[in-house]
Amino acid sequence: MEAIGSQSLLSFSSNLCKTKVVGNANICKVKVNGRLGIVCQGMLAPRKFMQRRKKVEVFKDAADEAKQKNWRKLMKEIEDEGSAVSILRNQRTKGDALPRDLVLGTLVRFKQLKRWNLVGEILEWLRCQHWWNFSEMDFLMLITAYGKLGDFNRAERVLKYMNKKGYPPSVISHTALMEAYGRAGQYNKAETIFRRMQLSGPEPSPLTYQIILKTFVEGKKFDEAEAVFQSLLTEERAPFKPDQKMFHMMIYMYKKAGNYDKARRLFGQMADRGIPQSTVTFNSLMSFETNYKEVSNIYDQMQRAGCRPDVVSYALLIKAYGNARREDEALAVFEEMLDAGVRPTRQAYNILLDAFARCGMVEEAQTVFKSMRRDRCNPDLCSYATMLSAYVNASNMEGAEKFFKRLKDDGLQPNVVIYGTLMKGYAKANDLEKVMQVYERMRMEGIEANQTIFTTIMDAHGKNSDFGSAVVWFKEMCSCGLPPDQKAKNILLSLAKGPEEQAEARELVGDAVSNLLDQGVNEISQFPDSDEGDDEDEDEDVPADLSKITSEKFNEFDDEDDEDDEDEDIGLDSFEDEQETLLANRLLSSRD
Repeated sequence: MEAIGSQSLLSFSSNLCKTKVVGNANICKVKVNGRLGIVCQGMLAPRKFMQRRKKVEVFKDAADEAKQKNWRKLMKEIEDEGSAVSILRNQRTKGDALPRDLVLGTLVRFKQLKRWNLVGEILEWLRCQHWWNFSEMDFLMLITAYGKLGDFNRAERVLKYMNKKGYPPSVISHTALMEAYGRAGQYNKAETIFRRMQLSGPEPSPLTYQIILKTFVEGKKFDEAEAVFQSLLTEERAPFKPDQKMFHMMIYMYKKAGNYDKARRLFGQMADRGIPQSTVTFNSLMSFETNYKEVSNIYDQMQRAGCRPDVVSYALLIKAYGNARREDEALAVFEEMLDAGVRPTRQAYNILLDAFARCGMVEEAQTVFKSMRRDRCNPDLCSYATMLSAYVNASNMEGAEKFFKRLKDDGLQPNVVIYGTLMKGYAKANDLEKVMQVYERMRMEGIEANQTIFTTIMDAHGKNSDFGSAVVWFKEMCSCGLPPDQKAKNILLSLAKGPEEQAEARELVGDAVSNLLDQGVNEISQFPDSDEGDDEDEDEDVPADLSKITSEKFNEFDDEDDEDDEDEDIGLDSFEDEQETLLANRLLSSRD
């Protein structure tokens, strides 16, 4: 989106007028605090940079062209097969050795792609090949691969073999083993290796500290993480000072612990100590906030600091506006993202889709849903569930049923959230019979009910003042090991009329709370997680150049590839998982 003036249009987006823009390619303008900005040229009009295009390849000569194409064919065969050894073995002719640059290029490329299972497989095969001189660097790459995979048993075996062969202790191998324990959830063993390195060597590197901090945070060993970080920050004899990634991890830790004040103070310390603040730093702060004004302020601060927003930045701001039911601002942010040349992910589309769905704006939601397919961000089950909720929130149950059928026709399997969305719609319409029909359809599919499903059924019975049935379903929820939430308790207590019913309701609610405390269970809804990852960039870009890959130092184990994982490292929640959970939570509410 193009803004007029020195600041982004988003600086003033909280005052955008309510302008609906659907379908037409007419330029729609709004007045923003006295400034004139273009909101969009048609809702989600296609951008040129999103169009599929093929880049022109330039080769040194015919031999280079043949070599590059042969290598890319090899990589594709490995990807399709899911295994590397059989493909590499077939590349050998008459027992000849494979070209070294081909082997190194393949290894480094899979390292870049974080396909550590293939890296490990290739290296284990090379250990047995007489024509390959398996060096110390190869061993270190192998133990690094097992560390990334969390396979501490294999990592231990490689380290013992290296010791047996007389290789000196290495910070790389010890860090890899420490990471393997951490990724496998063996947090105490990871800490033991780290403490041993501190006492007797090899001296931990900055990467070692980054990984142990991440391990402590994932294992909820917050005190240990804070102690390690503070030792680097304050002790004069510290080997080095905390770097940007360590600050990011600690900011995320304070968020996870619910201590936002410490997170903000640490953010301020970064500037005081000359640590550069990046887009990731500001994203982490934005992820703390629930108020759209605060999120917008941090976004503006990020731009003033000269940090360019990425897709996560935009998605966080879109989500904040969507949660505040300011769908026009959410759309404006999305349009600005497109105009800035930032490719939206499926999760970003899902968040915008949710902004319209929660308001029952079916037409706008349909436009977003169609744009996903056009831009090759194929809708997933979360997208379908969100679109279904748009019909439900618009009280259009006929449209909801048609879309449910389309979901199945498109080859997707409805889950508990999908069925719960339909049940919520019929409960709002006070159609108890339909609610129970959907429930039976769900059970026939072998899908277990969750807390939200039971509460929705209780709510449906509550609208018919049926205290007895509400009690039955309350008990069923408890017997399934699901802690009743506050809405379920309120339904039960509100339905109880006479002294006997009131006493029974209080007893049931009290027992549920007592059991909850005995089990140490947090009172949260239990919803299935989506295992879908981010969409990969589907541009028809030229594959990696073999000659450029092999020019990379093979012995670089500074974990450069982790730079691509910074959003993951600071713990930004998966938008798909969060969206599905938020959607399921809203099944409990009847907000229109």
